[in-house]
Amino acid sequence: MIRRAHEREKLEKTMFGGPGMAHFTKLLNEDEFEGRGRLYNHVLLRPGDAVGKHRHNGDFEVFFILKGEGLYDDNGRETTVKTGDVTVCRHGEEHALYNNGPDDLEMVALILYSGN
Repeated sequence: MIRRAHEREKLEKTMFGGPGMAHFTKLLNEDEFEGRGRLYNHVLLRPGDAVGKHRHNGDFEVFFILKGEGLYDDNGRETTVKTGDVTVCRHGEEHALYNNGPDDLEMVALILYSGN
């Protein structure tokens, strides 16, 4: 399968009560995970935008920071993440990401279902 850039679905919405808008490009659709996951997106957060704090149950989420930097909330512990960093929020954990920098933050977000 090949999906060309012009064929990908693009969305923008507020995320979990965070300020501003998150801009998404779907890299895979949920039905393409063969039951193993539900999200694989390129995400753009402009300065001041955020993915608000939320908990993962039954799945885990990985952020791979492609560009920029932001403030990552890892179960209540805040730390700066930058280009090249990877974050993991496992089943039962909470996280958030705030673009508190002067430039756009770009990342890939992946959500896979937790194993039994």
